Order: sequence, then C-alpha cells, then structure tokens
Amino acid sequence: MALTREHKIVGGLVVLAALSGLVYVQIKKDSMIGTPQAAAVNMPAIGTSEEIDKISIKNGEKPEVVLEKKGDKWAVTQPLSVPANQANVKSLLDNLKEIKAKEVVSLAGDEGLKKQYDLDGTKVLHLTAWKGADKKVDNYFGKSGGRGEMMMTADRPEIFAASGYSSYLYSRELKNWRDTEILKFDDANVAQMIIENKNGTLSFTKGEKWAATSRGNAIDKFDEEKVKDALRSFKSLNAEDFGDGKTPAETGLDKPEATVAITLKDNAGKYLLHVGKVSTGTSHYAQKEGDPTIFVIGSWIADWATASDAKFQKTEKPAATGTAKADSAKPHGH
Repeated sequence: MALTREHKIVGGLVVLAALSGLVYVQIKKDSMIGTPQAAAVNMPAIGTSEEIDKISIKNGEKPEVVLEKKGDKWAVTQPLSVPANQANVKSLLDNLKEIKAKEVVSLAGDEGLKKQYDLDGTKVLHLTAWKGADKKVDNYFGKSGGRGEMMMTADRPEIFAASGYSSYLYSRELKNWRDTEILKFDDANVAQMIIENKNGTLSFTKGEKWAATSRGNAIDKFDEEKVKDALRSFKSLNAEDFGDGKTPAETGLDKPEATVAITLKDNAGKYLLHVGKVSTGTSHYAQKEGDPTIFVIGSWIADWATASDAKFQKTEKPAATGTAKADSAKPHGH
C-alpha cells in the first residue's frame, strides 16, 4: 500500500526527532569532554601560600615520599628517615603558591577520561600537604599540554586545566629529595690536606705558599695550582647518589682505597673522607667520618683522592719538533 502524504510527514518528523536526540546527546558529550566549562563553575583553590609543615608525594607507582618540617629544617620521613634537600623543598613550596585552576576541561572525570589525561593510578602525581592536622592541599596532576596541566582535586569530580605547575619540582627521584651535601668549607681557609692511598701519603701544607711532600720527600716540579684545583673540587662536595643497605665489604669502605683529611686554619674544623670501591661506571662509594651515610661521588673527586704525586706536578709543554725549528730559522721573502 502506497504511503499517504500524511504518513510521509509523520515519518519525517519521527526521523527528525531521532536525529535531534542524537545531536543533543553528542552536544552533551562534547560539553563533558575536552571543551572549556568555565560558566557557573567555581574554580577550586589548588595552591596555597600558607605555611606548610608536611608534604606527601605519590608519583605513579613509585614509593610515596613524605617530607616533614622538624624545627627549622625539612626531613624525609618516608620511605626512610634522612635530612632533606632544603633548597628542593623550598622550590616546591614556592611553586605551590603559583598554581591556579584556569578552566574546566570536563564536568565529570570518569575512568576513561582519567586514563586519557594521565590522572589514573599508574601515572598520576598525588600531592597532599598539611599545616598541623589541617589538610591544605589534596590534588592530582596528570598530562601537560597546550591548555595547561590536567588536574583534579580530591573533593570534586571535575577535571581542570591548571597554570603555574612545574612538574619537575614534584616528580624528583628520592635521591634528589635527600640532602646530598658531603663537605662544605672555605678553600681559602684550609691549612693542610693529606691524601693517603696505594701510592703512599701526599701532604700539602699552606704557609706563604703551598708546600708538598710525597712519602716524606718534596714533590719534584710541584704545582700549587693543582692543590687549589683539588680543594675547589672538595669544598662543595655533593653526592651523586647513595649506597643505602650496602655492607662495608660491598662498598670497600672497610678498607678504603683512599682517605682525604682536610684541616682548616686555627683549628676551625677537620674533615675526613674515605673513598671506597667503584659503585657504577666510574663513580665511587664514599663516607664522611662521623656520618653513617654511604654516598656515591663522581670520578673527578675520586681521581684526586686516589692520585699519585704526578697529578700535582707541573705539566711539561711539548717541545717544538726539529722541522718546526728549522722552518722558523729560514729567512722570509724571495
């Protein structure tokens, strides 16, 4: 039976209604994903300028790092208890004041969107901070892009784009949250340096100028600039890494390859550094007298500690070749 004109009109209206419904659903979906949603949404406070005394950082699947203020200094309290790198903690706290939510990316962060924006459990960085017992910050940070840093707060369903967040200040390796300082002194205030290693004992004493002996005898062709170079390397010595859990036999610190003793003028202090085996590559394990921490130091430091007297001698300039001398003696011109 042929369709009447009325049937065609009704059918068209049904199709139009269905299409309108699909368009509406798509518009709603688009409004939830990837488009700004600033209207009628109050932006959350993300950063804080309040004084914080405890910070927790859970970066993806890495172990949680907890930093706590003890007196006027910060310490790492989890996953181990050690002094913290004060400058790195300060950089984080300074940056925390700058983070702002600038737009809404999605009104509801479902599991699919969280994965898309690295806000799921395997990649998200969860930052929590307290002042006393009061939680001041509880945020999740994910993927960074042209719109800013994708983030969520613990008490809201939206996904926001944030500005001001510097990810490297929060995602440091554990070793970079630790205090890496080994030695710190003024090299101009050093009175003596003694190096003991398989080559014997090298002794350097400061008078009007530096004097040097090797095995009790004056070092031939001694260059005092080399001693100054060595002290510049030691005066602000920081660890590359740590040898936590290693035994003295594993690190070689039971029988050090070298020991460096540095004494300051007027009995202002003395530092004793033991250098052990190679850790990885050309770096060495090391330990400061009076500190149980096992450090890893760079090869340039270990090279001074294990040096022979030759490293402190003047470098001979290569003599000119006979051909060069002959050429220089030839008269110029035609």
